[in-house]
Amino acid sequence: MEENNALNTSGNKRNHILITIAVFAAFIVYGFTENARGTALPRIQADFSLTELQLGLLLAVNSVGFLIACSYTAALSRKIGLKTSMIIALCFMAVSGVCICFSPSYPVLILSFCVLYLGNGMLEVTSNVIAATLFTKNTGAMMNILHFFYGAGAMLAPVLTTSLMAMRFADGSMGWRYMYLLVLGCALVPVIPALIGRMLKSGQTEKKAGYARVLNNPALWLTVLVLAFGLICEVGVSAWLVNFLEKAYSFSSEKAALQLTLFFACFTVARLILGPAIDRFGFINSLIVGTGFSGIAIIIGVLLGVSGTPLLVIAGIGVAPLYPTVMAVVAKLFTDDVDIAMTAVTTILGIILIFGNFLLGGIVNVTRTIFTQSHGEAGIGMAYAAGYLVLGVCCIIASTFALLLRKRQKKAGMIV
Repeated sequence: MEENNALNTSGNKRNHILITIAVFAAFIVYGFTENARGTALPRIQADFSLTELQLGLLLAVNSVGFLIACSYTAALSRKIGLKTSMIIALCFMAVSGVCICFSPSYPVLILSFCVLYLGNGMLEVTSNVIAATLFTKNTGAMMNILHFFYGAGAMLAPVLTTSLMAMRFADGSMGWRYMYLLVLGCALVPVIPALIGRMLKSGQTEKKAGYARVLNNPALWLTVLVLAFGLICEVGVSAWLVNFLEKAYSFSSEKAALQLTLFFACFTVARLILGPAIDRFGFINSLIVGTGFSGIAIIIGVLLGVSGTPLLVIAGIGVAPLYPTVMAVVAKLFTDDVDIAMTAVTTILGIILIFGNFLLGGIVNVTRTIFTQSHGEAGIGMAYAAGYLVLGVCCIIASTFALLLRKRQKKAGMIV
């Protein structure tokens, strides 16, 4: 009996390691493939002679594919299992690499990218749910480490994809087509440990609340609002920081790009080292402090002018743990329905982010018209500063919703 128990324990540990490797590897691939498009898009636009509107449509279809995948993944996972769903997601990504590589026309390219983002959306949900099932201890630290691997893949993507596309063969360079074929083929690597390992019993009860009960829980909506406003800032920085520094402070493109690189360096390192502290300090408390810190840093940084640029960079420290920590909160608050809750959070979040980004662009456009009428060319920089201030305000709003979430959970006797 003792020998059998020892063998079971050993087998469980082996499976835990294999599935952990699969999830971490999947997130590296996810981060890499998600950010490969940054260097590929100009070449795709040139090859297909696309207008900016057509390029925008291509990106919009990506978002739609991602949201569609997020909406059905929980139901699919319950029927065929989380591990199988993750393997299907990775296979979708690999197949999309073949489709993208050999796309003969713009419509086929759109469909190919839609397949890629269906895989990305499924992988986003399944990987987070599997991680929540695996990391029942030190959840905050492990979720932050998991998303560190996404950040590592994202940081490598621009340099490596540029190098790959420039590689020479007998008949010319690899180009964006074969780069995508090679990079997305790497999605099959995490499939190997996933196939060998097996998912362990999570200890969840068989009774499932379903979407209605999860969506009727105010804690879910407060959690979504914390994440949405925080991510508007995170995504906004990557989209607006370089433009802001160039237009408002006349930074060179190289100097502005360096500041963005430093922001993501702070962002990635913070995910790696802050995880254990988040477990001790509390998930919701960490969200309050982190988003509050980033909001204050951005607002003061903009108001100080050029001398406040370092504050805009270190704001990455505060928003870095946001996404993985929110997923840890969801895992703790919705133990029996973590798959449904994460699917709901991811889907609602995607919709809010689309409108949030439109709002940010609209603010810059409106203030640009107003300020250029009264201040001439200097008004352009002022408009970008106004838009960037919105990012700081969004972080403050996220911190406020985190405070409301803490107050609610304290009243309910369940602070995580």
